[in-house]
Amino acid sequence: MRARRLLAVLVPAIVAACTAGRDYRRPVVEMPAAWTVESPWRTATPADVDAKGPWWERFDDAVLADLERRALGSSPTLDIAVARLAQARASLDVASASRWPQLALGARSTRARISAERPLSSYTSPNFATVQNDFVATFSATYELDLAGRVQRSIEGAQAGAEQSAADLENTRLVLAADLATAYFNLREADIELDVLDRSIELQRRALELIGARHDLGAASGLEVAQQQAVLDTTLAQVDPLKRQRSAFEHAIATLVGSPAPGFSIAPDLRDVPMPAVPLGVPSDVLERRPDVASAERAMAAANAQIGVATAAFYPSITLGPTTGGETRELSRLFDAPSIVWSVGATLAQPLFDGGRIAANVAYSRAAYDAAVATYRRTVLTAMQEVEDGISGVARMESATQQAQTAVRSARRVLDLASARYEGGASAYLDVITAQQSLVVSERLAAQLRGQRLLASVFLVRSLGGDWQRPAHLLASP
Repeated sequence: MRARRLLAVLVPAIVAACTAGRDYRRPVVEMPAAWTVESPWRTATPADVDAKGPWWERFDDAVLADLERRALGSSPTLDIAVARLAQARASLDVASASRWPQLALGARSTRARISAERPLSSYTSPNFATVQNDFVATFSATYELDLAGRVQRSIEGAQAGAEQSAADLENTRLVLAADLATAYFNLREADIELDVLDRSIELQRRALELIGARHDLGAASGLEVAQQQAVLDTTLAQVDPLKRQRSAFEHAIATLVGSPAPGFSIAPDLRDVPMPAVPLGVPSDVLERRPDVASAERAMAAANAQIGVATAAFYPSITLGPTTGGETRELSRLFDAPSIVWSVGATLAQPLFDGGRIAANVAYSRAAYDAAVATYRRTVLTAMQEVEDGISGVARMESATQQAQTAVRSARRVLDLASARYEGGASAYLDVITAQQSLVVSERLAAQLRGQRLLASVFLVRSLGGDWQRPAHLLASP
């Protein structure tokens, strides 16, 4: 009894000690202690223990929320990632099946004529031509003893591959949602710019009518009429290129949500979308939050396991293969005792010389692991860069947007003063034209900065790995 207990402890320990390759440990990556932030930023806890919710709902735009739901439900890009995850999980099932014996049933039924002229097996016994049946039924089992850990490392690699595919799926969801939000806010920016042009065209047409009436009364020159007409024509020329850009964004959104572009449209909307307040955690949170970082880390684990699989080829491979069944000339006697056949044996294979093939496979696997480590470090560094860019981008766009609004107010005041001075005869009409052009430029710039501010916010959320806490109205949902 003591010997059996000792064997029960020692055998697994010996097998574990013989597992080829090294156990996986995630490499340490140097991380900064904090982000470089400016007012009004503050470091906060993103609450990663909570499930990540639909971050796009924080922009309080019902149209965007509906488009995101459609995209996540019917996007071909997401379907590809889902199918790849299913493939990876099936590969894990294939690898895990090697842990167990493989059982098989076999049957054979033949009727054959044996030649009378076949080589003699005994010179004292003559050969005869015979015709006979041969019925065989077998039950066999094969089992590979995983002495070197090849099967274990294969399972570890498949497990890491499945987890990498799951991370890739989450990253695809994140990128898809961010790309859709980016295209949507670009479209809304175009809506606002088109509205600016429409209002400017209406203002300039009224001014043209006014200057035309003054020209008819002899109070304005033909040059002033031509100058106003040129300003109007210049503004009109800006409409079609902007509509083309809007159509391109609309078509991109249609593709992202899985709808044919010809039958897809989004009505213009001039509402001001609120900016969500994004709390910032410590830099190391990015390693836990970003799915692309998680995917790169799982790729390292899979590459490390492949080193063990390649190294196990240096060691003996032992396969057990018992077989039993029956063989007879008459089918009714197939399972009688005299018909029973069986065999018990094991196959041992030990490489002796392969011209360096196994060593080359190990070297290849180690190089692949080194590449995976470098890719992981690069992904982490890129993540750090993107978050810093997002932080500074949102802060700068917020400041620029406020300054642009001030510029619009100033341009409107200049136009009012220039118009009043012209009507009072204190200045030339060129001052009014200049003020009109300045107002159009200022309003379009303000619209562009509003859109850029939203895009910077989307970029930051994507850089941080998605939402940081579920909205309050979703906390009760499963």
